[in-house]
Amino acid sequence: MEDLLLDQNYVQTEPTDYAGFWIRFGAAFIDGLITTIAGLAIVYATGGTYEQQGLMANFLNIVLGWLYAAFMESSERQATLGKIAVGIKVTDMQGNRISFGQATGRHFAKIISAIILLIGYIMAAFDAKKQALHDKMAGTLVLNK
Repeated sequence: MEDLLLDQNYVQTEPTDYAGFWIRFGAAFIDGLITTIAGLAIVYATGGTYEQQGLMANFLNIVLGWLYAAFMESSERQATLGKIAVGIKVTDMQGNRISFGQATGRHFAKIISAIILLIGYIMAAFDAKKQALHDKMAGTLVLNK
């Protein structure tokens, strides 16, 4: 029975090696290049008129961006290729891997971070845990590896 009792000295602590604003910006820049190039490659490979390509590119940008971020951030690597390149990862508030649903919520919450004059992103530069608005909404942290 004693084996089932929790150790009274064990305290789970929250991670503290938060990734700062500029390193996150660099990762987002790399990810933007990756998704833009992938989307354009698909659009031009399918042909169509200029107007059709524009509509398809917008749709692909939304879908590719979402699937890319959600699958990569909820994977064992916990990071997109841009985040891997700069050495950061996305976790829950305890430093654990996030779910696909949580990664999806985080991704689409970035719309709110952007629509308010990017203030949601800028918050990360001044927050104690370096959380942007979309991180707070999704209950996530971005940590240095």
